[in-house]
Amino acid sequence: MYNDGKLLATYRPKDGLLALTVNGGLALKRVFKAPKLRVKVTPGVEAFIRKGGNVFAKHVIGVDPELRPEEEVLVVDKRDRLLAVGRSFFNAIEMQSFKIGIAVKVRHGAADSE
Repeated sequence: MYNDGKLLATYRPKDGLLALTVNGGLALKRVFKAPKLRVKVTPGVEAFIRKGGNVFAKHVIGVDPELRPEEEVLVVDKRDRLLAVGRSFFNAIEMQSFKIGIAVKVRHGAADSE
């Protein structure tokens, strides 16, 4: 899916859903106010995630309360700056409760689009 020549999302034939790109994440971030679709991470891990590193549950400090597993999410820092886009592994309660495991499988870090 494109908008103004920028790829926003790709089709996932496996499940018929869309997979966000960083441009798609930025577009959704402009439309939805925080905390919608967001997973907020602790300071200190931003550079790792911007480069495409996965989000571990112990680094989650805020999350959209309606988030469910297998949803496309925006990974943001404390100032709501987009760090990455990916797919959630847990629901909101689990993501904030667990101290081990991957909370978000990052597909694209924001550094990919620079």
